[in-house]
Amino acid sequence: MAGGARRLFRRILQLHRALPPALRDLGDRYVKEEFRRHRAAGPAEAQRFLREWENYAALIQQQIEDKQNLREKAVYGIQLTEEKLNDFRDEQIGQLKELMDEATKPHKKITISKDSEYKT
Repeated sequence: MAGGARRLFRRILQLHRALPPALRDLGDRYVKEEFRRHRAAGPAEAQRFLREWENYAALIQQQIEDKQNLREKAVYGIQLTEEKLNDFRDEQIGQLKELMDEATKPHKKITISKDSEYKT
């Protein structure tokens, strides 16, 4: 993953600037961790990884625009379908659960543990 990945990474961090501070902090750290983890991914995995993050960037861009245009209440992210969840590996389910736990903690500083890839 080279130039295209770097551009996408920077675009996502730029989009996160429009998020509420706690979500921005969580999102920035998660994106950095995931891009670092996939730095040496094979071509097929890298392509799938980048496609998913491009979809995420497009979704966040649209949600930011909707908020700015006051068309909708500020809601970020989407519900994952059962089909999408079934495609996840156990490691990814563990990461998702950890993210959900952190994102739903009331008024606490959000953290991601460094060993999150090993939790299930």
